[in-house]
Amino acid sequence: MKVVKFLKVALLALPLLLGGCKSKSVVVDQPTKPLTPETLKEREYLLQVSDNAQFTKFVTSKVKFSVQVGAQNLTLTGNLKMKRDDCIRLQLMAFGFVEAGRIELTPDYVLIMDRINKQYVKATYSSLDFLRNSGLNFYTMQALFWNELFIPGQSKVTDEALLSKVKVNLSGTDGILSFDEGRMQYRWLTTRDQARIRMANIIYTDQFKGNSQLNWDYEDFRSVGSKKFFPCSHTISFALPEKEVKLGMVLNYIKHDDNWETRTDVSASYHEVSVDEILRRFMAL
Repeated sequence: MKVVKFLKVALLALPLLLGGCKSKSVVVDQPTKPLTPETLKEREYLLQVSDNAQFTKFVTSKVKFSVQVGAQNLTLTGNLKMKRDDCIRLQLMAFGFVEAGRIELTPDYVLIMDRINKQYVKATYSSLDFLRNSGLNFYTMQALFWNELFIPGQSKVTDEALLSKVKVNLSGTDGILSFDEGRMQYRWLTTRDQARIRMANIIYTDQFKGNSQLNWDYEDFRSVGSKKFFPCSHTISFALPEKEVKLGMVLNYIKHDDNWETRTDVSASYHEVSVDEILRRFMAL
């Protein structure tokens, strides 16, 4: 059944994304640059990118999903519901109206539900190696979904934190924002004319086991709420040394509905499985 196949592949993607590699985070402050005219220009541009953040509290949308793992390439429709600083929910729909699966991110946990087989995983961020060790959390994922800058391990991005950590390289029609922490590298590709983020890139370097890389590309920018440039097309790729997962999300009919519960109650009829069990099962696909 197409829905079952899609759900297996879709649920493979998130555990790989959240638990795929290990790292140790070391905070390295960038040296203070003298306030030359060029430095002032870079600082002004960095704050302009930050000011393009979306301040609408709710974003909801119909979504067309695509997932590719190896030779498997499947599509399905669904819903995206987000409440700032509280919840990100992806619902995978069968036949356009029956929910087949759900992925829910909150500041406290990650919930993955397989409604077809009545199974679920509910894990804290501290139990997922990649997130715990690299400082990535709900607020990082929120920034990626909302097309915004982030500082790992922090719930709020302040101007002071950005100016002390992020390097700015302005060349041609693009601006590159970057900083490193331990084995982690964070990069954003931006458009200089509008200071909007076109791509976010996170790399974990391991000279022995190989690098892992997350790329999040944004396209089809439209006006949504207070933000002039909200991306309605997201292309996400996560590459491990032995496997690559590609996700696509196309948003349609974006609204700001607030009439929905931000927490899912899991029925007693569902069977809970461990993160390790899910990883072993899906890595064997």
